[in-house]
Amino acid sequence: MNPVLQEILNILNVETIEQNLYRGQNHNSEHVFGGQVLAQALASAYRTVEAPHQLHSMHAYFLRAGDWQVPILYEVDRIRDGRSFSTRRVAAIQHGRAIFTLACSWQKHEEGQTHSQPMPDVPPPESLRSDLEAYKAMALERPEIARFAFRFEAIDSRQVERILMTDTEEHPPFKHTWLKTRNALPDNPEIHIALLAYMSDLDFMSTAMLPHGRNTMRDTIRGASLDHSLWFHRPFRADEWLLFAKESPNASGARGFVRGHFFNRQGDLVATAAQEALIRPIGNARDTLLDKTSEFER
Repeated sequence: MNPVLQEILNILNVETIEQNLYRGQNHNSEHVFGGQVLAQALASAYRTVEAPHQLHSMHAYFLRAGDWQVPILYEVDRIRDGRSFSTRRVAAIQHGRAIFTLACSWQKHEEGQTHSQPMPDVPPPESLRSDLEAYKAMALERPEIARFAFRFEAIDSRQVERILMTDTEEHPPFKHTWLKTRNALPDNPEIHIALLAYMSDLDFMSTAMLPHGRNTMRDTIRGASLDHSLWFHRPFRADEWLLFAKESPNASGARGFVRGHFFNRQGDLVATAAQEALIRPIGNARDTLLDKTSEFER
């Protein structure tokens, strides 16, 4: 397995400290990636749920910027265990304060009515350039790109519209990205859930900036993820190609809203994501989130 993917798996494998209390480490990258916190919180909750129950939804809020130099503690509250559903609440804590909170729900498998929207008609991943190739070429002239691009050494990401995080052109607020890990993963569903949560925060918030020329606004906008939700509809594997179809239907009130659908190669809708993000022009009112990490830096 390539070393970057192994590092991600090690980081997502939270350490048990005490009953309902877990500890997660950080990438050595001068910031805490939101997708990492999502994944670690879900991994912590997963350790407290009986196997027959499967995760079907999670809703999270980013409260404060994380400190990448110290571990994150995850405290799980076992809200309810019922015959059909289990509910958990997770608080991520650093320096005695909550930096993130998560509520998630788990369901015992049941049969019922089935339908889903069709997958968009896009080129297959084999026909597209990988983000890793694109960012490696850019890093020769702009070394700072390596701060976020290292993740693509573990995650094979391919843009249908060829829109990269460094682009300055205006574009309608949608994009399609094929994603999967570069190596096969164990069959443990906890790992696949954690990896999808991790990947769901890659280049997601910036979809709301596409109509405004996101990189040209980088120095004039204060950006930060505010919340993040995921719904899991069908089984999937994070080491097989998933199409992440993203769109931003609205931006207003210094916030941008984005949503996305994950489809497998067979065209099945396997998960849905949604996020609201701060996109505040610098100098507007009181900027209470100055310490948040921008999406570009992520």
